[in-house]
Amino acid sequence: MWKEENTKLVKDFKFGDFQEAFAFMTRVAFLAESHGHHPNWSNVYNTVTIELTTHDEGNIVTEKDRKLAAAIDKI
Repeated sequence: MWKEENTKLVKDFKFGDFQEAFAFMTRVAFLAESHGHHPNWSNVYNTVTIELTTHDEGNIVTEKDRKLAAAIDKI
């Protein structure tokens, strides 16, 4: 479940290993590009943490963030 904290939507995704996590990141990268909206994220071994915020709206959560979060959840 996405959490809204510090003007960001945040979610951790856990995978079986690094390769699965990296494959997920690759899919999210293409998805984000198609939305024209890009996440802040990090990866440590099998965990990907994604933060969504709209920089050009003053670093707040907007509908762009919610739409991308919903699309990411469908992967």
